[in-house]
Amino acid sequence: MPGCGVPRSMNGFMTMAPSSFRPPVFELALLALLATLWGASYTFIKIGIETIPPVTLIAARTLIAGSLLLVVLHLRGLRLPRDGATWRSFAVQACLNSVAPFTLIVWAEQSVDAGLAVILNAMTPVFTFLITWAWSRHEATTFRKFAGVMIGLLGTCAIVGTQALTHAGQALAGQLAVVLATICYAGAAIFGRNFKSLDPIMPATGSLISGAVILLPLSLVLDRPWTLAPSGASLLALIGLAVFSTACAFLIYFRLIHTLGSLGTTAQGYLRAPIGIAIGASVLGERLDSSAWFGLLCILAGILLMTLPSRGHPSAMRAT
Repeated sequence: MPGCGVPRSMNGFMTMAPSSFRPPVFELALLALLATLWGASYTFIKIGIETIPPVTLIAARTLIAGSLLLVVLHLRGLRLPRDGATWRSFAVQACLNSVAPFTLIVWAEQSVDAGLAVILNAMTPVFTFLITWAWSRHEATTFRKFAGVMIGLLGTCAIVGTQALTHAGQALAGQLAVVLATICYAGAAIFGRNFKSLDPIMPATGSLISGAVILLPLSLVLDRPWTLAPSGASLLALIGLAVFSTACAFLIYFRLIHTLGSLGTTAQGYLRAPIGIAIGASVLGERLDSSAWFGLLCILAGILLMTLPSRGHPSAMRAT
C-alpha cells in the first residue's frame, strides 16, 4: 500500500515503495546477514591462503560463485543480457567489486590479521561519501556527514599510522592494500546504481563471471594451480568463501543497492567490523592492540554520523 512502508514485488524480488521513509525490518535483517557473511570472509581468506596462492584463491572464489548464480538464474527462468554495453558495465563492476578488492585483501592478509583487515574495510561508507560528495552527487551530503568522514579518517590514521611508526612498515603495505580495496568497494556501491533496471541476480552473476574471466588466465600463468596441494582446511574455507561470502552475499548486496541505496548498503560496516573481529578472535585466536580498538571506535562513530537520518527529515530517512 503506497506510503505505508510496505515492500512491493518487482521481478520476483521485494523492493521498497518509493514513498516509504524507513527500510522495512526484512531489509535491515538482510543488511545484518550481509555484514555477517562479509565479516566471515576475512577468516575464510586467512585460512585459505595458508596453502592456496592469492590470485588462484580469488579466481576459484569468483568462478564457483558465478557458476552457482548461473544455476539459480536458470532455475528462475531468467537469462543474462547479451548486449555489449551491459557486459562492459558488468566488467567494470567486477573490477571494482571483486577482481581488485578481493585480490588486494587476500594479498594483504598474508601480513595483516583478519580482524585488522575488517576494521580498515569498515571505512567503505566513508569513501562512499567522499566519492559522492566530490563526483556523483547522487545522495545528500551534509556537514554532519562530513564530520563523520573526518572522524572515520582519524580512526584509519590511528591504525595505519601507528603501525608505520612502531613496526617500521612491516605490515604497512598490506594495510594500505586493504584501504585501497575499501576505496574500490565504495566505487562499486555507487556504480552498482547503474543496474537498478535489472533483477539483482543479473549484475551479481554477470560481474562474478566477468571477474572469473579476468582472473583465471592470471591464475594459470602466475600460480600454475595444477601443481598446488591445498589442505582440506583451505579447500573448505574456499567453499565457504565462494558459496556464502560471495554468491549469497552478492545476491543480497545488489538487492540492497536497489532498496537502501549505496550509502545505506555500505552501512553494514556497522556490524561487519565487530562480527569480523569476533570470528577472527574465536577461530584464529587473534587479538587487537589499543590503537586498533581506538581506530574501530572512531570509524564506527564516523559511520553513525554519516548514515543516521536527521530527525523528522523524510529525505534523509529515505537515503539512510
